[in-house]
Amino acid sequence: MDHTGKHVQAGRVLEWIDRAGYACAAAWSTSYCVTAYVGNVHYDGTIGPGAVVEVGAKVIHTGTSSVHVLVSVHARGLHDTEFNRAMHCILVLVAVDEHGKPHPVRAWEPRSIDDAARQKLALERIPVRTRIKDAMLAERYSGQGTAPRSTLRFVAGDNTANWAGNAHGGTVMRWIHEAAATCAVLLGAEHVRARYSGGIHFHRPIRIGDIVEVDARAILVSGTDIHISILVRSAPPRTPDKASLTTRCMMIFSAPNDQPRPASIEERTSEDRRLAAHAREIISHRSELTKIGDELLRASGSTH
Repeated sequence: MDHTGKHVQAGRVLEWIDRAGYACAAAWSTSYCVTAYVGNVHYDGTIGPGAVVEVGAKVIHTGTSSVHVLVSVHARGLHDTEFNRAMHCILVLVAVDEHGKPHPVRAWEPRSIDDAARQKLALERIPVRTRIKDAMLAERYSGQGTAPRSTLRFVAGDNTANWAGNAHGGTVMRWIHEAAATCAVLLGAEHVRARYSGGIHFHRPIRIGDIVEVDARAILVSGTDIHISILVRSAPPRTPDKASLTTRCMMIFSAPNDQPRPASIEERTSEDRRLAAHAREIISHRSELTKIGDELLRASGSTH
C-alpha cells in the first residue's frame, strides 16, 4: 500500500507488469530475456486493498532479438463486476543466451486487424523512443541544480535476484518510484500520485551485492504535475566510488485537485533552466505518440 493505506503503491504494480512482460517474452522466445526498455507507463486508475487484479501481456512486435510486449492492468473491487483500467505500457525485452549475449527470436506476425493495430503502435514508438533516449543521454546533472532531490542508497539484496544473479527489472522500477515519490513530497505535495513513467532505459544489470544509488531530482512543476528525472547507479562494494549508470527514467506525479498544489521550482541557475527545458522537450516527444485505446488493451492476455 502507499502511505495513505488506500491504494496499492504504483511501484508494486510496476513489478507486476515486468513479471508479466518477462513471462510473455520468455514464452515467445523460449529463452531468458532481459528488460531493455519500458515506455509510456500510464497510471489510468488506482487499485484499492483487496481488489481483484488482472494483468494481461501480449507480444505485439519482434525485432532481431527483441520482443515488444503490451501489458495492461485492470482491477475491480471484490464486490464489483466490472474491471477498470489501472495501468498500461509497452515493454521491450531482449532474448539472451547463457553468456548474456542477444540472440535471434522467431518473427511474430499479426493475425487480426487488432494485432496489426498493436504492431503499428509498437513501430511508431521506435523512432520516438530513440529521440527520447538520445535527449536523456545527452543531459547532464551536477550539483548546480537547486530543485529538490532525493537519493536512496542501499545494497541490492538476494531477495531481488533473478536466476542470473541480477536485480529484477521490476524491482528496479519499484526503487525508482520510491525515490521519485519522496522527491515529490519535498515540494510540499504530500498526497501526490504517480501519473506517468517513461523513458525507462536499462543500460546494464545490477548485480546482487552491489551498492545501489537511486537519485531523483525534480526538474519541472507544471500546474499540479511534478516532472522528476531519476538516475540509478551501482558499484561493486569494494569500489563504491566507481558507480556507473544502470537505469534512467522520467516520472510525473500529480496532486489531486482537492489538495494544495506543489511548490514551484525557482529556476535560479543555468542548470535549473536547462533541465526544465529538457522536461518540456520530452513532453513534446511524447505528444507524438498515439494513445492506446481500451479495446486493444482488453484483448491482450496471451503470448500470441
